[in-house]
Amino acid sequence: MDWKLTDDRPIYLQLVEHITQRIVSGEYPPASRLPSVRDLASDAGVNPNTMQRALAELERTGLLFSQRTAGRFITEDAKLIAAVRETLAVGQINLFFDSMRAIGYDKQETLHLTERVLNEGAQS
Repeated sequence: MDWKLTDDRPIYLQLVEHITQRIVSGEYPPASRLPSVRDLASDAGVNPNTMQRALAELERTGLLFSQRTAGRFITEDAKLIAAVRETLAVGQINLFFDSMRAIGYDKQETLHLTERVLNEGAQS
């Protein structure tokens, strides 16, 4: 996954979002060891202190935990990961509906159009 960072929001928050997405998508499986702070920072092109701040935030949320000499690991709590995944999905759906409302579609029109697009995609 590419680290597409922008200047419109704090970098550490964007890093939190990217790593969270990797966790909920399974790219970083439960109980797996996370790459080192330096490796992640180098990969993302950010200062290690910024990456450290992002990882500390993920530890605070429970998605990561540290083992003193072994590094950081992804939580084994499948329910937590599923809850975070659903929260992200609901957020994306809400953004979609907000965007559709902004261009003049009501809820029913949006649902009908979405269903039509999904059905057309299934046929191809």
